[in-house]
Order: sequence, then structure tokens, then C-alpha cells
Amino acid sequence: MIPGIIDWLTDPANWSGPDGVPAHLFEHIWYCALALLVAAAVAIPVGLAIGHTGRGRFLAVNLAGAARAIPSLGLLFVLVLWLFPKLTGDSAFLVPTLIVLVVLAIPPIMAGAYAGVEGVDPAARDAALGMGMTGGQVLRKVEVPCALPLIFSGLRSATLQVVGTATIAAVVGTGGLGRFLIDGQKVQDFPQMASGALLVALLALGLDLLLALVQRGVVSPGLTGRTVRRGNTPVDVEIDPAGRTVDAPAR
Repeated sequence: MIPGIIDWLTDPANWSGPDGVPAHLFEHIWYCALALLVAAAVAIPVGLAIGHTGRGRFLAVNLAGAARAIPSLGLLFVLVLWLFPKLTGDSAFLVPTLIVLVVLAIPPIMAGAYAGVEGVDPAARDAALGMGMTGGQVLRKVEVPCALPLIFSGLRSATLQVVGTATIAAVVGTGGLGRFLIDGQKVQDFPQMASGALLVALLALGLDLLLALVQRGVVSPGLTGRTVRRGNTPVDVEIDPAGRTVDAPAR
């Protein structure tokens, strides 16, 4: 199997044309990026509002749990059957796929947002309010910066799920890297199927690494435990006991 995967991945014919790896890779990234942007635009503001006010948490948690329990493939087929007569062209397959991916991405992003805000030290909020900040200023300048680690954690979790689920969307006729699995299954081309699965895994790991680097750059070092050495940062200095002097008592 491994030699077959290497042969398939090194075949120039598989890296050119509309059915080549670059074309399907671009489609896969496009689907995932669009779904994540829509999900983040919905989930992050709602999660921040829930964490800041404490209202609607019970409803949001239960809805998020219910959304996680929905079978993605079943929901995809239901939406295709429902929307296919109402849409034309590629949108008849693309729109249901994006809806499924958005529904899948919203729960972890929302959970990360409201959990991050809820976990902010109350003393930090009280100090900000004592300085005269309004509720909105506390949210923007105190709670959101402190919640960034968990917000990024939710984004990274959603990205991994969306990249994996976008693969099965090829079942209903969309593009993406899932085409290699579906098309390979039809003709029993197992090296093609294994190569497609490997490409999906590498894409997921690459995007997760990219988000980790972005997180490292935007999150305050004080929240991650990293220390920042500056030019005037005091350092420990050892003093030789023999060099110490003691003032003589006054006579």
C-alpha cells in the first residue's frame, strides 16, 4: 500500500488539471474557510454576550450539545433533498454542505468564547469597573484579551472538525479532497483513497499549526506562561557574603 501511495503522490498527472490535487485542495480550503468565517461571525458574539452577562447560558449549552449530536452525513442528505428543487447549478450541493459545516463549527467556537469570558478573574473585572470603565469597555479591553486562549481553542477544534467533515461532502457531488476518496472507491483505487485521506490529515495538521502560531502571536505572554526578557528586566544577582559590610554601632 505504501509504495502505491508514493507512486500516486509522485505522479505528475495527479497534480495538474481540474481534478488534480491543487484544484481540489483549493476547493477544500475554500469550503472550510467560508464555513468557519460564518460560524465565527455568529458564535463568537453570542458566546461573548453569554459569558459577559451570564444570560442564556443554559439554552446555549443545550443547543450546542444538540448540534453536536446531529449526524453530519444524515443532515447533509436531508438538506440536499430539501434544497435541491429550490436551487440550481452547483449551489444545490454547495449550500447544503456549507450549512452542515456551519452547524458543526458553531458549538465549539461558542463554547470557547463564553467559557473564556466566564473564566476571567473577577478581581480584574472589579478593577476595571473601579477605574470607570463601562460594561462594553470591560468586555473589549479586559475580558476578550483574557479569553483569547479559549477562543482560539474553540476555533482550532472547529477547524479540525470542519476539515474532516468537508471530506464526506463529496458524497453529494461537491469538490474538495474528498473526491479522491469517493472517486477512488468507485474504481477500487485504494492508493488514491489512502492518498486522499493522507492529504486531508496533512491539511488539518497544517491549519491547526497555523492557528497555533497566530494564537502565540496575539495572546498576551502573561496568559500563556511565556516570559519576555527586556533590556531592563531585573535579574537575580549573587552577592559574595565576604563583600558585605555592616555599619559599626554608634558610640
